[in-house]
Amino acid sequence: MAPPWLLATLTQVRRYVVARRARFTLKALGELTGLGLDVEDAIRIVAGLSTVDFARRVMSRHTGEWMYVFKPAVAGTVLYVKLLMRTECVIISFHEDEEQSDENDV
Repeated sequence: MAPPWLLATLTQVRRYVVARRARFTLKALGELTGLGLDVEDAIRIVAGLSTVDFARRVMSRHTGEWMYVFKPAVAGTVLYVKLLMRTECVIISFHEDEEQSDENDV
């Protein structure tokens, strides 16, 4: 069973995405381009994240905020999606999962 904080986070992610309160870092936008995806594709993927896609959460060394890592499978490819919640959903990373960590992006 998923922890309550994860369910609450996913609910808030969906609310923000539906309300168009999602922002992509320049890094994430570049990664989308490398995947051949656009922002609308990414928004659909983020809105569809579930507890099954959740990999871990890590605390940013720079800001002390929780960052959430998801690894959804899309068209046979496992993606690495990292986001954090502020007054909007900030997508920090969005690339093919390479089994390497980029935890210190924020």
